[in-house]
Amino acid sequence: MEAGERSGVITLARLEAQVPGPNGERSALALKRGTLDVRLSVPLPPNVQTPHEQDEIYFVVRGNGVLVHEGRRTSFGPGDILFVAAGVSHHYADFGSDLALWRVFYGAAGGELP
Repeated sequence: MEAGERSGVITLARLEAQVPGPNGERSALALKRGTLDVRLSVPLPPNVQTPHEQDEIYFVVRGNGVLVHEGRRTSFGPGDILFVAAGVSHHYADFGSDLALWRVFYGAAGGELP
């Protein structure tokens, strides 16, 4: 989609071509609208993250790994959805270079109510 468009298709191929970015970024912006922020994320190990201010959802496009969150390790694979509430410490482990996820931040800082 182009800036200003109100509908359209965001293709995986177009976003993959933007990773890595000019400064080595491992994600590419797909859509920003209000509090909604969608990126294609293609992480490399080791995956280090800090807790985020917004709730986030990850849609696994390809690859397998483990979500490390709240003292737990949960396996994931293609087609799975990962949810991490605002402020929760988390990262990916045991994944390869084929991992690709749609990362979605949304809502107010501090997260939505359950």
